[in-house]
Amino acid sequence: MSDASVDQASKREAAGAAAPGWLARGWVDPFTVWVIVAIVTALLSFNYFWTEGRLPTQLIAAGATIALAALLAALTRRLLFATLVTVAVVGAIKLASTLKLAAMNLVLHAYDILFYVTDLPTVWFLLTHYPKEASAIGGALLVTCLVGWLAWRIDGTQVRRAPAFAVALLAALICWSGLVLMGERRHSQFEYEGQYISSFIISWSETIETLAKGQLIDAATGPSQAPRFTLPTSCVTAEKPPHIILIHQESIVPPEYFPQLSYDKSLDPFFRSWDGRLHRMRVETYGGNSVMTEFSLLTGVSTRSFGGMRQFVQSLMAGKIGDTLPQALERCGYRNVMFYPMLRNFVQTARFFAGTGLNEMFDMKDQGARTVNERDRFYYGNALTLMEKHFGQSDKPLFSFIETMATHWPYHVTYWPEETVPGGGPGTYPEMHEYLRRLAFAKGDFDWFAAELKRRFPDQRFVIVQYGDHHPMSTRVYLNYTDGTEAEDVVLPPDSIGYQTYYAVNGINYRPALLPRQEVVDVPYLATLVLEAARLPLSDSHRERRRLLEVCKGRYHDCEKREEILDFHRRLIDSDLIQAR
Repeated sequence: MSDASVDQASKREAAGAAAPGWLARGWVDPFTVWVIVAIVTALLSFNYFWTEGRLPTQLIAAGATIALAALLAALTRRLLFATLVTVAVVGAIKLASTLKLAAMNLVLHAYDILFYVTDLPTVWFLLTHYPKEASAIGGALLVTCLVGWLAWRIDGTQVRRAPAFAVALLAALICWSGLVLMGERRHSQFEYEGQYISSFIISWSETIETLAKGQLIDAATGPSQAPRFTLPTSCVTAEKPPHIILIHQESIVPPEYFPQLSYDKSLDPFFRSWDGRLHRMRVETYGGNSVMTEFSLLTGVSTRSFGGMRQFVQSLMAGKIGDTLPQALERCGYRNVMFYPMLRNFVQTARFFAGTGLNEMFDMKDQGARTVNERDRFYYGNALTLMEKHFGQSDKPLFSFIETMATHWPYHVTYWPEETVPGGGPGTYPEMHEYLRRLAFAKGDFDWFAAELKRRFPDQRFVIVQYGDHHPMSTRVYLNYTDGTEAEDVVLPPDSIGYQTYYAVNGINYRPALLPRQEVVDVPYLATLVLEAARLPLSDSHRERRRLLEVCKGRYHDCEKREEILDFHRRLIDSDLIQAR
């Protein structure tokens, strides 16, 4: 060693010796460090046992945590530093997940690190809309840095690198075994309290996949040979367009899809369109996650085209998709309003809906709802009140997007028990019996709504489009699952009846345009069909969707001519109608 090196080492040792005793380098001896590590390991193990779900997710969380600590120990040779920094990281992840769940009903995802940190407008959105949460996360990161610095100063261990790397490898194998045992990720993995560490670890695979392809949505890699889409500057119609009412029928599917069911056949007309036909629609989720159906419907793009990120498309793509259904209607002079049964911060929906052009949103609080599942007549009544006021003050056509909730689970509770309505026949699975009761309420309230529209507004013309957003949980026993199976554990092939609901188009004082003849239509096409039903001019992108509906025989993501869909996405990106990152 040179004299200069010896001199520098002496200076560093002198600086360490001059520090206060509890800050002196190596102040904590190796035995004490190992005791601290043992206590921390026991506490984390106990915590993971109670908070990280079943054995597979416990293995994922524990394996990843040990792997991180062992890797840090191998790189730095300081065991206390590696342990305390790992604990601080785990604490920061749990804090961020807790805060995000409270604010957006979603826990932390690996892609959040890129999405919320690298995009300045998004950072500004967080700082202005969630200042307390942003400050807490910033404080947690500061604490992590401080803990790391202190641990580095006082750590007296010098662990061997080879054993530490071996432990890291073994822990990584434990984590991998948990992933194998877990199988396919639960559909709603990121929507519930708990499993914060395992969920964060699981999310890295889809994040890496997204980074590898360079964009969120699947699209052709090369430029399209077709021209770019342009948005029309005007919307010319021969006469004033009809008002459009789009009704999101929560958890509704035609019972006739299950021939073994005994039920009141008077329910069947509820699902018919003006042409007398039952039109089937294929959705992309079962038993929950209405956000996926909302997204595909309003944007005209399949959530399945976003791969593993599809659960988060509303938050990730808020304001990043153009020529949506509400935007197309706005060009044609419509006033867009939405009646939403939840609070507006539910999975950050308000920002997404506003980004699609639904600028007026009446949530649960605005509507004066006492619960999240009022009778459908409650939401219809609020819509009628707004219509009376609007028609008295404006000649603008009105687009009303109404979400209902009466048929939402749980089905072990009798809904409106004081009223007698038909349910299932003798021997019907109890949850299906309750669902059929609620379906009778939904049909009765819809019939009342249609009658009130005719009575109150005899001079107004309406197009009414209803759709089922996904199956109710009560159908799982008819799909070869047990009655104890959770929605996120129901895994079905794309062609399963479990993904088929319906859409119905009817008119009041108006005859809608002809509907397509395809037996089943995928949900991303419904926006175009709504515009077509009202005889509104279609923009370039909606004309292309209408062509794809024919070419793909009603399918979207699973179109046999897959290259057509990928090229369509590329054209949307190149036309600045989708910001894919």
